[in-house]
Amino acid sequence: MPKRGAGGAKQAKPGKRTIAKNRSARHEYFIDETFEAGIELTGTEVKSLRERACQITDAFCLIRGRQAWLHGVHIHPYSNGGVWNVDPDRKRRLLLHRRQIDYLDGKLRQKGMALVPLEIYFDEHNRVKLCIGLARGKKLYDKRADMARRDSDREIARALKEMNR
Repeated sequence: MPKRGAGGAKQAKPGKRTIAKNRSARHEYFIDETFEAGIELTGTEVKSLRERACQITDAFCLIRGRQAWLHGVHIHPYSNGGVWNVDPDRKRRLLLHRRQIDYLDGKLRQKGMALVPLEIYFDEHNRVKLCIGLARGKKLYDKRADMARRDSDREIARALKEMNR
C-alpha cells in the first residue's frame, strides 16, 4: 500500500536531486564508463550544497596514494557557517571501493584517459554522490561531427513536427 500524505495524495518518490552538472564534459570527452562515488565533506559543505551552491565545470579527479581525489570543485561557503566554513576550493577525497580505485588507476595509466566529474547530486538517502566518468579526450573533428549530427537531428525533428501539424 503506498504511503499517503496529509491530503490523501501519494507522496512522490524522493529519487535523485541534481545539484550541479558538468555540461561541457560530454562535449570535450567520450565517456566510456561511469562510476558513482561518495565525497568526504564537512557539515557546512553539505548545508551549502542543499542551497545548490556548487560549480564543477573545471573539476578533475586524480588517484594518488591509492586514494581518489577530487580537485577544482568550488562549493560556496555556507551563508550561516561562520568560522566552520572551510576553503571552498580544497581537494576532497572520493569514497570508492579499493577494487574500483585499482581498476581506475590501471585505466588512467593508458594514454589519453581521464577521470572527469559529470554530476553531483543527492541520492534517495540524502547522501551527496558524484558521478564520475572514465573518459577519452575528443579531437576537434570529433566535436565538429557531434555538432553537425546534433544540428541535423534538430532539423529532422522540426521537419517531422511541421509534417504532423
